Amino acid sequence: MIEEIIKVQDGKAIAPPIKKLPFPILSPSREGFDSKNVYNAAVIKERDAIVMLYRAESKDDDITGRIGLALSKDGVEFLRHPEPIIEPEYEYEKKGVEDPRVVKVGDTYYMTYTGYDGKTAKLCLATSKNLVTWKKHGPIFDEFPQTNDWTKSGAILPLKMKKSEFKGKYIMYFGDSNIWLAHSKDLIHWEYVEEPVLRPRKGNFDSILVEPGPPTIMTDFGIVLIYNSAGMDEGVRKYKVGIAVFDKENPTKLIARTQEPILEPTYEWEINGWVDNVVFVEGLVEHEGRIYLYYGGADRYIGLAYWE
Repeated sequence: MIEEIIKVQDGKAIAPPIKKLPFPILSPSREGFDSKNVYNAAVIKERDAIVMLYRAESKDDDITGRIGLALSKDGVEFLRHPEPIIEPEYEYEKKGVEDPRVVKVGDTYYMTYTGYDGKTAKLCLATSKNLVTWKKHGPIFDEFPQTNDWTKSGAILPLKMKKSEFKGKYIMYFGDSNIWLAHSKDLIHWEYVEEPVLRPRKGNFDSILVEPGPPTIMTDFGIVLIYNSAGMDEGVRKYKVGIAVFDKENPTKLIARTQEPILEPTYEWEINGWVDNVVFVEGLVEHEGRIYLYYGGADRYIGLAYWE
């Protein structure tokens, strides 16, 4: 369905205006592990239900993230699991487990997430058979000199490349200043390409940083990466969302990019929160004739945008 929405023309990625619900679909609870902030959610569809894995913070401690789980039939009203399904355990994530993205390959779910030790945000990996119990595999890269090991986030394409030097491998776009490409034979062990494949653009809505959004999508015209970004807007730093399209045979080659953001803060709960002026997409799912994009609003709420 994404091919019916996004088009590529003269080096530009073009998408119709996106609609947003005017209210958050998930807000902090009164008490518990998600009582301060809920945001940056991954989603995946299982049978007729949408499973959401979201970042949660508690007003009772300074942990920057636990991962909660919620279920929905319609994609709007969610029932939450009462306890987090992933919590900090190891030194590399002692301050928080954050910002999940999830794909399913075969009968296994693969989650990339941020492990934060209070100093460095490292891209980490976990696997599951049921979306509830997870095996952690640790940071994906032992070292990443380009950013002093700060790797943060990753969006996996859940199928193998068919041609080029990456034939027979999975790919992932990762990072949060520039975006880099990594490749893997087994989805567990990854190698990276040293040069970024997507950079900020001076004078545009994405002038400060770019970061992967939901898992990437293969289409007939290329590999679609919905990405998050930050830039200056009338002297104010704002997070907005764009689209990049890469060559389907050479995933390092950018072939198109949106000139304007597809999503930006407009509602009060997106403008004022834990971090102001933020919309940040990490979840995408097709459901009942729509493409749903789940996003964090001002690092406090979870919102829903959609294309018909």
